[in-house]
Amino acid sequence: MTKQGGLSYIERDFMEEKDNPPPEVAPPEPGEVKEKEIDLNDLFPGKGYDLNRLFPDEGTKKLLHQLKRNKRDIERFIKNLYLEEE
Repeated sequence: MTKQGGLSYIERDFMEEKDNPPPEVAPPEPGEVKEKEIDLNDLFPGKGYDLNRLFPDEGTKKLLHQLKRNKRDIERFIKNLYLEEE
């Protein structure tokens, strides 16, 4: 580790994080609508294992949900291309 000014890079990064904590996510307002929780087992049926347990991270669930929607949209687009050719 290279020292600069008496502190290592790791120590300086730690000090910066301590001085500038990441912004906290505010809890939803009482009147605010909460997003529907994504159930991966419903989204990808027929799997022999619990997908929600495999992918507990909400960001991953949203990514997989968006992936499924994109695939459906692409398949619909391709189908419409074939219909226009006929």
